[in-house]
Formats: sequence, C-alpha cells, structure tokens
Amino acid sequence: MIKKDSILKFEILSTIFIIILGVILHFTYEWSNNNYFVGTFSAVNESTWEHLKLVFFPMLITTIIGHFVFSKDFKNYLCAKTQGILLAMSFIVIFFYTYTGIIGTNFTILDIGSFFVAVILGQFHAYKIIKNGIACNDKISLIILIILLLCFVMFTFYPPEIGGFKDSVTGAYGTFIV
Repeated sequence: MIKKDSILKFEILSTIFIIILGVILHFTYEWSNNNYFVGTFSAVNESTWEHLKLVFFPMLITTIIGHFVFSKDFKNYLCAKTQGILLAMSFIVIFFYTYTGIIGTNFTILDIGSFFVAVILGQFHAYKIIKNGIACNDKISLIILIILLLCFVMFTFYPPEIGGFKDSVTGAYGTFIV
C-alpha cells in the first residue's frame, strides 16, 4: 500500500515537474545563445517536431528517476511510462494538425493547452497501467526510448525537409548547421 501511495504522489509531482520543465525548455535554446548542446534537448525552432522535445525529455527524466525507485515493485513501470510518453506526443501531433486543419491557423493558447492536456493524459495513462499491473515488454520499451532519443538528437541537426520539421515562423528546418 505504501508503494501505491508513493507512486501516485511521484506521478503527481512528476506531472508538475514535466509541465514546468517543458515550458522552460521552450526558451532554453535561445537563452543559451543557440548552444548546440542545449538544442539537443530544447526546442530550436517553432516546428511541431521540436515542440515534442518539451514533452519527451522531461517525461524521460521522470521515467528514469521513477524506474530506479519503483521498478522492483512495479515490473511494468518502464513499459507503462513509455506508453505514456508516446500517448502524450501523439496527442500533441493529432490535436495540432486536426484543429489547424479545421480552422486553418494555429492559436498559441490552444497549443499551450494541448501541451498541458498531453502531459496529464500521458501521465494518467501510465499510472493506470502501473497500478493495474498490466504486463508489457520492458526491452521493447527501452528500444523505443533509445530510438526516440537518437531521433531527437539527429533530427535537431539534420531534420527531414517535411512539414512536421518546418519552423512555422521562418520556414526553415533544424539548427542550420548542416
């Protein structure tokens, strides 16, 4: 019972941490005077892809911390958190392209709101899986997280020239160091 109470508290605190750090990461690349290292985990432009970093990296940090604390008691921890990350990122992409496709433009308040909803949704989904003890494969989860991490780093510097990677303000892609 203590671990179930502890994990709930941890997930609530993690949600707050993820939201705060995600908001900060929106600005850290610019604040760092466009430092390439900072750009690997911060948004380097206004593309949809770069905004997914604001969810991925804070959620990854809390997943790693939680894994060391809870994985002995909750064997599905890593898998559940990976699903939560994927759900949060998917929600942002689907919501953004759906509402901008319908309306024809984006609104900052909706983008920020969708970030908050995505984090809460992803965290809640992961918590429910953990709490219910639903079995899943940690090896596959680890591979998915590593692939995502590598993609975020690689596509920061060498983004594909397709819509989701295009800066909505400048029309450019990535950090321009190619």
